[in-house]
Amino acid sequence: MTLTTKTLLLLGALALAACNNPRPGDTFGGGGADGFGGEGGFGTGISTGELGDPNDPRSIAHFNQRIGDRVFFTVDSSSLTSEGRETLNAQARWLNANAQYAIVVEGHADERGTREYNVALGERRANAVLQYLVSQGVSAGRMRTVSYGKERPVEACAAQRCWDINRRSVTVISGGLSG
Repeated sequence: MTLTTKTLLLLGALALAACNNPRPGDTFGGGGADGFGGEGGFGTGISTGELGDPNDPRSIAHFNQRIGDRVFFTVDSSSLTSEGRETLNAQARWLNANAQYAIVVEGHADERGTREYNVALGERRANAVLQYLVSQGVSAGRMRTVSYGKERPVEACAAQRCWDINRRSVTVISGGLSG
């Protein structure tokens, strides 16, 4: 191995080392004595630590990844499918076991149709989910709904695959209840 090859390998290793994820406290959002992340600083940013470990059944990450945070709808419908009801049953069990959390139920539509029609359809979808969760014992006081219509697609394309994943309702854990 020549000196040039060794130098290139060393530079490559150093470049990779510089690309790793920073530890909490090493960035603007991590807090610390520099004032960036502390009180009045830039905030905490996105932290996977706040969502918890997906293996912890009480964590938000577990809810999002293992329980499932969304249900899908057929074209122009706000009726729950049997698969959607199964997901919502699991959501209800989790929400009833973790009463400290409030949720926002988001209603979405695919890109076809007018803005007004899709906002109304998204609202019907979010309300269908909310009513189903209420029927499963989740307190209505912990939930609110919002409709985004076609404004927040998962994927933006004019294909059946995209329309199918954009016709959805998403249950978002909005944080703990304030007391």
